Amino acid sequence: MITLKNEAQIESMRQAGKLLYEVLQAVKAAVQPGVTTLELNDMAEKLIRDGGAVPSFLGYEGFPASLCTSINDVVVHGIPSREDVLREGSLLSVDCGLQLHGWQADSALTVGVGRISPVHRKLLETAERCFFEGAARAVAGLRLGDIGAAVEAEAVRNGFTVVHDLSGHGIGREMHEDPYVYNFGFSGRGLQLRKGMTLAIEPMVCAKDWHVTSDEDGWFVRTCDGGWAAHYEHTVAILEGRKPELLTLPGYVWKEDS
Repeated sequence: MITLKNEAQIESMRQAGKLLYEVLQAVKAAVQPGVTTLELNDMAEKLIRDGGAVPSFLGYEGFPASLCTSINDVVVHGIPSREDVLREGSLLSVDCGLQLHGWQADSALTVGVGRISPVHRKLLETAERCFFEGAARAVAGLRLGDIGAAVEAEAVRNGFTVVHDLSGHGIGREMHEDPYVYNFGFSGRGLQLRKGMTLAIEPMVCAKDWHVTSDEDGWFVRTCDGGWAAHYEHTVAILEGRKPELLTLPGYVWKEDS
C-alpha cells in the first residue's frame, strides 16, 4: 500500500534526512586508505544515536550492522568488518538508514579511496548523474517509468549498465514501502506519481554487465563478472507542480534546466 504524507509528516522526514546527511558526510570524510569498514560503521552508529535516532539497518532481517559497506564489485549489502581495510584506488559504496521520531531516511553514496582510475571516477560520477536525471522526473503527474527510463538512459549514454534485479522503494514510517522504484523502464508507463509520495531513488550502476549474484551469507550482492559498481541514493518527497525535495540532501536547489 502506498501512503501519501502530509506536510507535517514530510517535515518529520526532513529532520530525519538532515541528520542522515550529516552522518554520511562525516563517514565520507573519514574514508581513506587504512581505515576499516567496521570503524566507519561504529562512527555512523554513534552519530545516529547521538542525534537521537536509531539505525534502521541494524537487525533488519538479521543484518548485523548500521552501515552497508560495499567495496568494488560488491553492489550493495556489504557487511562492515575489521578485516576489510580500505585500499588506495578502491571504490566504497556506503548505504545508511535511520529512524528519527518514527520516520525513516535512507541514503547512499560511493567514494573513491585515495586516487582512483579515470574510468572508476566516471563510474561514480555517472551514478550520481543517474540519480539526478531520475529524481528530476519524480513529479506529480509523471510515472514511475519516467524515473527508471531516465536513470538507465544516463548510464547507457556513458557506457555503463544499471542493475535490474534491485530497486529503490517507497519510504516513510517503514524503511521499505510500496512502490518499487526500478532503475529502468519506459517513459509514460507505470504508476502515476502523486503529491505526498516519498521515495528512495537509488541507481546501482555497473562498469560492465549488470547481472548480480548473492554470496552464501545472503547479504553481499556482487556483479557476476567482477566489474565494479557504484551506488547513489536519496530520499525524495514529491511535491505539487514542481520538482521533488531531496530530503537527505538539505538545501539542494534544482537548476531551471534540470
